[in-house]
Amino acid sequence: MKDLDFFHVDAFTSSLFGGNPACVIPLKEWLSDELLLKIAKENGLPETVFFVNFEDHFHIRWFTPDLEMDLCGHATLATAYVLATHLGFNERFIRFESKSGLIEVEANQGKFTLALPIREGIFETLPEEIYDSLSAKPDVVLKARDFMLVYENEQAIRDIQIDKSLFDKVNLGHGGVIFTAPGDKVDFVSRFFTPQSTIFEDPVTGSAHCTLIPYWSKRLNKRQMRATQLSARVGDLECELGENNVFVTGRAVLYSKGIISLPVH
Repeated sequence: MKDLDFFHVDAFTSSLFGGNPACVIPLKEWLSDELLLKIAKENGLPETVFFVNFEDHFHIRWFTPDLEMDLCGHATLATAYVLATHLGFNERFIRFESKSGLIEVEANQGKFTLALPIREGIFETLPEEIYDSLSAKPDVVLKARDFMLVYENEQAIRDIQIDKSLFDKVNLGHGGVIFTAPGDKVDFVSRFFTPQSTIFEDPVTGSAHCTLIPYWSKRLNKRQMRATQLSARVGDLECELGENNVFVTGRAVLYSKGIISLPVH
């Protein structure tokens, strides 16, 4: 048998059973894509993240139970947390090479700040099936990787109902649908759903903030903001718009760690 260490981490939260769970798996070398996806399916979490140490940085890849993702914020935060807290990596800045380019994470007294790409949305027409699936229609529709639907207030985001049979008729690939509005106690709130996905509502979606942050920064005329993702698990994020990146800050906690035993062929 081939043994792999794993760490089950809740990200974008300081409380166990909150935020978004990820399984973090360090590798000495890459396994086949087929095996990586099988492990992610077996884990059944929103994201399983694998990384390999490469000279002065790390190569990182993210898998849902359905496919490999091009970017995942919460699993990157979880990986930085594992490196800094459990694997003895003492540098302040942790650098990850990914399908979305270089991602730098700053570790600072239990908080982790991710420098993510800006993905500013442009006005777009929502696919008819998604529009018809919604119990309440948005005021604004934008699209970058994800569709972003803007509503009047936080309660509208809490109350949204989706007819999954219609919603699932659209395949958005790596993308999903962000629902957002001004927050009652924070600058903005959001929820995130993915058509045809094993996990329909993502608990906390760091990558969605690549589009959320530039929109709300412009609308609120603020560079630094606080945000909450209104899933059942709830996630808290500190957000900032930089010149070339968005910065998303959060905490993480360890749920479990152990060994995955794989057959050796």
